[in-house]
Amino acid sequence: MKKSKIHGCIRCPSSKSYTHRAIAIASISEGNNQDVSQMNRSIIKNALLSRDTLATLSACKALGAEITHQNMDICIRGSRHFTAPEDIINVENSGTTLRIISVLSSLVKDGYTVLTGDESLRKRPMQPLLNALEQLGVECYSSKLNGTAPIIIRGGGIRGGTATIDGSMSSQFISALLISGIYADSEVNIKVKGRQVSKPYIESTLSTMKAFGVEIERSPDLLEYHIPENNRYMPSVFDVPSDLSTAALIICACVLSGEQLIIGGLNFVLPQADSRIIDIVRDMGGKIIIDESKGEATIYGSKDLTGGEFDLSDTPDLLPVVSILALKAASQVKISGLSHVRLKETDRVEKIAYELRKLGAHITESNDELMISAPKVLKNAVLEAYNDHRLFMAFTIASLLTDNSVVAGAESVDVSYPNFIQDMKNIGANIEAMPDRE
Repeated sequence: MKKSKIHGCIRCPSSKSYTHRAIAIASISEGNNQDVSQMNRSIIKNALLSRDTLATLSACKALGAEITHQNMDICIRGSRHFTAPEDIINVENSGTTLRIISVLSSLVKDGYTVLTGDESLRKRPMQPLLNALEQLGVECYSSKLNGTAPIIIRGGGIRGGTATIDGSMSSQFISALLISGIYADSEVNIKVKGRQVSKPYIESTLSTMKAFGVEIERSPDLLEYHIPENNRYMPSVFDVPSDLSTAALIICACVLSGEQLIIGGLNFVLPQADSRIIDIVRDMGGKIIIDESKGEATIYGSKDLTGGEFDLSDTPDLLPVVSILALKAASQVKISGLSHVRLKETDRVEKIAYELRKLGAHITESNDELMISAPKVLKNAVLEAYNDHRLFMAFTIASLLTDNSVVAGAESVDVSYPNFIQDMKNIGANIEAMPDRE
């Protein structure tokens, strides 16, 4: 990567989060079983087909959903009574898939489902979700008895009752329980203890459930939920919104290295956590103009940014973005609310601190915080993304500020944004492929 000037127009890819949720919910949405018309199937339009979402698609197929897809549209005929899969389900690197499908697997009529993934995923915590499922009458285990995958779920349904769960590790636990909990044998109450992180992602789950005909009771602070008996999803047409997590990276690229860039295809109607990037850029002195009617954002390059303090407990995927924005800030940037970010694909707090120091940044790290001060001149560096798609994209964008840097790990981007490199080239990024590492 070399110094570049970002400019032009680009269309934002579809949302990974909403694609996961829509596939899972459509897979347990039943119409009239005697009706063989198209209306007995759900259509998910403009879906993101990446490695992570294809893992969810494959898992739902393994459980018995009938799924076909053409281009970016997915057709799903669902069932609330799954059959035990023929083989172990490998969700690869997708934590969202692991959490959602673990609970979905409890709806298997009879038999066991085993879920596993790659080395990184097999380190990610699952015990809070397993404990909650047990409280709701589901027999489930970590095969290693340490709260990580492989996970074994015995079918037979969700009995119901009250589950108390720790909200400080991941919002995905809550989303998974909500999505499948509507088919419990009796009412379900979910109580969150501790601080609930990433609340906007739960709002995304609730919005997707509503699109398939189900609304549940919840407290305003999203710490208590009540799911009454006799709920049912209905097959629907769901249009996946654009991914503001991806847009955040593209916005950052233009703020740091750009002239003027228009991002199209944005959707500001359905809730997305990472829409907060708009306010953060403005708080740091960047210029961004939003046209909600057109679904566009116009971003301008900034010579200088200001520092500030940002709590990302609700928006963990913005950590890589805000961290590299700090490389152009005239004063220190303090980022807090990060303890649960250490439980992502990698310990993103530690890895970001380590790699950005190579560029000359001065960084102080604690369990829950990063404090970043930019150097006067960024150094050239060889950066490692640790097979983490968001780190690779963020480090690539940061490298566009240097004379000549290398970022390893390009293969990771197919998790969420398969066209990232080509799209960046199309808007002016000076990126060249390096020979494969041995």
